Amino acid sequence: MIGFADAAPGPVQSLLALYSKFGLLLVGVLWLLAWWRARATGDARAVAVSLLGPVATAAAYAASELVKLVIRQDRPCRGLAEEMTVLPCPEVGDWSFPSNHATIAGAAAAGLVLAWRRLLPWVAAMAVLMAFSRVFVGVHFPHDVLVGLLFGAVLCWLIVRLLTTWAARLVTRFRGHRVVGPLLVAAQAPGTVEQPTVRIRREPRR
Repeated sequence: MIGFADAAPGPVQSLLALYSKFGLLLVGVLWLLAWWRARATGDARAVAVSLLGPVATAAAYAASELVKLVIRQDRPCRGLAEEMTVLPCPEVGDWSFPSNHATIAGAAAAGLVLAWRRLLPWVAAMAVLMAFSRVFVGVHFPHDVLVGLLFGAVLCWLIVRLLTTWAARLVTRFRGHRVVGPLLVAAQAPGTVEQPTVRIRREPRR
């Protein structure tokens, strides 16, 4: 892959290097959109899933860091000259397996799909591209990113599935709170509040 990346045109190298370093910022934007969309529905379960996704993604990242400390696999760029890879090699002690970037991308993709199914093709493409870019720039082996994607996606899916009911109860409990409530449920416009049903008393026939 290092030879392939070295032979790629300069603009391609620059774009993939940029995406490899900053592409995960797009995940934050999508999470905000997913939360805003769920908040507008007023559905406690939907809001819970939109909020659990980022939490589960952070948990997946932390778990991948723990795995790194156990496996302690060096990166493919270690020992190579800096000009041989698209991005500089991380410092010694910053281990390779699994890829944190791929783990976050996989977890975020799974969580976003649970929150907003129509995002599936977009977030899947983003996650795969992130995994590919990490190998392309020379800082990861292919198995680092493949395991990272799977590890992140599975862990996020499990966390969201296990905690959604509990989180939805919390959303329902605090949706009327003066401070927290507006973050959980969008305020209804005047005139859209459903009025109570009034029974009309029918006069007896004579």
